[in-house]
Amino acid sequence: MSNWRIAEAIKSAREYLGAHTDEARYRDSVASAVVVEGLRVRVTGMDGFSLETDMVAGVGGTGSAPSPGWLFRAAYASCAATLMAMRAAEQGVELPGLQVDVDSESDDRGILGVSEGVSAGPASIRVAVRVGPAADEAAVREVVEWGLKHCPVDDAVRRAVPVELDLRIG
Repeated sequence: MSNWRIAEAIKSAREYLGAHTDEARYRDSVASAVVVEGLRVRVTGMDGFSLETDMVAGVGGTGSAPSPGWLFRAAYASCAATLMAMRAAEQGVELPGLQVDVDSESDDRGILGVSEGVSAGPASIRVAVRVGPAADEAAVREVVEWGLKHCPVDDAVRRAVPVELDLRIG
Protein backbone atom coordinates (compact mmCIF):
# COMPACT_ATOMS: atom_id res chain seq x y z
CA MET A 1 0.00 0.00 0.00
CA SER A 2 1.41 3.39 -0.94
CA ASN A 3 2.03 6.06 1.68
CA TRP A 4 -0.76 8.13 0.12
CA ARG A 5 -3.26 5.29 0.59
CA ILE A 6 -2.11 4.75 4.19
CA ALA A 7 -2.49 8.47 4.95
CA GLU A 8 -5.97 8.52 3.37
CA ALA A 9 -7.08 5.44 5.31
CA ILE A 10 -5.90 7.00 8.60
CA LYS A 11 -7.64 10.27 7.78
CA SER A 12 -10.87 8.43 7.01
CA ALA A 13 -10.65 6.36 10.21
CA ARG A 14 -10.03 9.49 12.32
CA GLU A 15 -13.00 11.27 10.77
CA TYR A 16 -15.24 8.25 11.31
CA LEU A 17 -14.21 7.76 14.94
CA GLY A 18 -14.55 11.48 15.59
CA ALA A 19 -18.17 11.27 14.46
CA HIS A 20 -18.86 7.86 16.08
CA THR A 21 -17.01 7.98 19.40
CA ASP A 22 -19.21 5.18 20.78
CA GLU A 23 -17.51 2.76 18.34
CA ALA A 24 -13.94 3.67 19.28
CA ARG A 25 -13.74 1.40 22.34
CA TYR A 26 -14.18 -2.36 21.97
CA ARG A 27 -12.92 -5.69 23.26
CA ASP A 28 -10.01 -6.95 21.17
CA SER A 29 -10.17 -10.36 19.51
CA VAL A 30 -9.25 -13.39 21.59
CA ALA A 31 -5.94 -15.20 21.35
CA SER A 32 -6.58 -18.74 22.55
CA ALA A 33 -3.63 -20.87 23.71
CA VAL A 34 -3.74 -24.66 24.03
CA VAL A 35 -0.87 -26.86 25.17
CA VAL A 36 -0.07 -29.21 22.28
CA GLU A 37 2.64 -31.30 23.91
CA GLY A 38 5.13 -30.61 26.68
CA LEU A 39 5.72 -26.86 26.60
CA ARG A 40 4.73 -26.42 22.94
CA VAL A 41 1.65 -24.22 22.76
CA ARG A 42 -0.57 -23.40 19.77
CA VAL A 43 -2.24 -20.01 19.78
CA THR A 44 -5.19 -19.40 17.47
CA GLY A 45 -7.27 -16.37 16.76
CA MET A 46 -9.89 -15.05 14.44
CA ASP A 47 -9.63 -15.55 10.71
CA GLY A 48 -7.67 -18.77 11.21
CA PHE A 49 -4.44 -17.09 12.30
CA SER A 50 -2.23 -19.31 14.43
CA LEU A 51 1.28 -19.62 15.77
CA GLU A 52 3.21 -21.89 18.09
CA THR A 53 5.55 -21.24 20.98
CA ASP A 54 7.96 -23.47 22.86
CA MET A 55 10.55 -23.07 25.56
CA VAL A 56 14.24 -23.95 25.53
CA ALA A 57 15.43 -27.39 26.62
CA GLY A 58 16.86 -25.97 29.85
CA VAL A 59 13.34 -25.56 31.26
CA GLY A 60 11.79 -28.63 29.64
CA GLY A 61 10.89 -27.42 26.16
CA THR A 62 12.33 -28.56 22.85
CA GLY A 63 13.09 -25.18 21.28
CA SER A 64 10.85 -26.08 18.33
CA ALA A 65 9.30 -22.59 18.15
CA PRO A 66 9.94 -19.09 19.47
CA SER A 67 9.34 -18.51 23.16
CA PRO A 68 6.40 -16.38 24.32
CA GLY A 69 8.93 -13.77 25.49
CA TRP A 70 10.44 -13.52 22.02
CA LEU A 71 6.95 -13.17 20.50
CA PHE A 72 6.28 -10.35 22.98
CA ARG A 73 9.43 -8.55 21.79
CA ALA A 74 8.43 -9.28 18.17
CA ALA A 75 5.00 -7.79 18.83
CA TYR A 76 6.60 -4.72 20.41
CA ALA A 77 9.05 -4.23 17.51
CA SER A 78 6.45 -4.76 14.78
CA CYS A 79 3.87 -2.55 16.52
CA ALA A 80 6.37 0.29 16.92
CA ALA A 81 7.54 -0.03 13.31
CA THR A 82 3.93 -0.04 12.09
CA LEU A 83 2.98 3.10 13.99
CA MET A 84 6.13 4.85 12.81
CA ALA A 85 5.32 3.93 9.21
CA MET A 86 1.73 5.14 9.66
CA ARG A 87 2.87 8.51 11.03
CA ALA A 88 5.53 8.85 8.33
CA ALA A 89 2.89 8.28 5.65
CA GLU A 90 0.66 10.95 7.21
CA GLN A 91 3.48 13.47 7.53
CA GLY A 92 5.09 12.72 4.16
CA VAL A 93 8.35 11.74 5.86
CA GLU A 94 10.60 9.12 4.32
CA LEU A 95 11.97 6.43 6.64
CA PRO A 96 14.42 4.58 4.41
CA GLY A 97 15.37 1.17 5.76
CA LEU A 98 13.33 1.58 8.97
CA GLN A 99 14.30 -1.16 11.43
CA VAL A 100 13.07 -1.50 15.00
CA ASP A 101 14.89 -3.91 17.32
CA VAL A 102 13.54 -4.76 20.77
CA ASP A 103 15.52 -6.67 23.35
CA SER A 104 15.22 -7.06 27.07
CA GLU A 105 17.10 -8.11 30.15
CA SER A 106 15.50 -10.89 32.17
CA ASP A 107 16.23 -12.98 35.25
CA ASP A 108 14.97 -16.57 34.91
CA ARG A 109 14.69 -16.92 38.68
CA GLY A 110 11.41 -14.99 38.34
CA ILE A 111 9.63 -17.39 35.95
CA LEU A 112 10.98 -20.41 37.82
CA GLY A 113 9.96 -19.12 41.25
CA VAL A 114 13.51 -19.41 42.58
CA SER A 115 13.31 -16.05 44.32
CA GLU A 116 10.01 -14.36 45.11
CA GLY A 117 11.73 -10.97 45.01
CA VAL A 118 12.60 -11.35 41.31
CA SER A 119 10.02 -10.32 38.70
CA ALA A 120 8.94 -12.86 36.09
CA GLY A 121 8.94 -10.21 33.39
CA PRO A 122 11.83 -8.27 31.91
CA ALA A 123 13.89 -6.07 34.20
CA SER A 124 14.41 -3.64 31.32
CA ILE A 125 13.55 -3.26 27.65
CA ARG A 126 15.50 -1.50 24.92
CA VAL A 127 13.96 -0.21 21.70
CA ALA A 128 16.59 0.56 19.05
CA VAL A 129 15.43 2.33 15.89
CA ARG A 130 17.54 2.53 12.75
CA VAL A 131 16.71 4.73 9.77
CA GLY A 132 18.87 5.27 6.71
CA PRO A 133 20.02 8.71 5.65
CA ALA A 134 17.09 11.11 5.70
CA ALA A 135 16.77 14.67 4.51
CA ASP A 136 15.12 15.97 7.68
CA GLU A 137 16.44 14.36 10.86
CA ALA A 138 14.11 16.42 13.07
CA ALA A 139 11.08 15.15 11.14
CA VAL A 140 12.33 11.57 11.43
CA ARG A 141 12.81 11.99 15.20
CA GLU A 142 9.25 13.37 15.55
CA VAL A 143 7.81 10.47 13.57
CA VAL A 144 9.76 7.86 15.55
CA GLU A 145 8.84 9.37 18.93
CA TRP A 146 5.18 9.79 17.91
CA GLY A 147 5.04 6.21 16.65
CA LEU A 148 6.46 4.81 19.87
CA LYS A 149 4.14 6.96 21.99
CA HIS A 150 1.08 5.69 20.09
CA CYS A 151 2.14 2.03 19.85
CA PRO A 152 -0.38 -0.04 21.88
CA VAL A 153 2.29 -2.54 22.93
CA ASP A 154 4.60 0.25 24.14
CA ASP A 155 1.67 1.73 26.06
CA ALA A 156 0.86 -1.63 27.68
CA VAL A 157 4.49 -1.96 28.77
CA ARG A 158 4.74 1.53 30.24
CA ARG A 159 1.31 1.74 31.90
CA ALA A 160 -0.11 -0.50 34.59
CA VAL A 161 -2.94 -2.32 32.80
CA PRO A 162 -5.57 -4.04 34.97
CA VAL A 163 -5.66 -7.80 34.44
CA GLU A 164 -8.74 -9.84 35.32
CA LEU A 165 -8.49 -13.59 35.80
CA ASP A 166 -11.56 -15.56 34.67
CA LEU A 167 -10.90 -19.14 35.85
CA ARG A 168 -13.44 -21.85 35.03
CA ILE A 169 -12.92 -25.41 36.26
CA GLY A 170 -15.12 -28.24 35.08
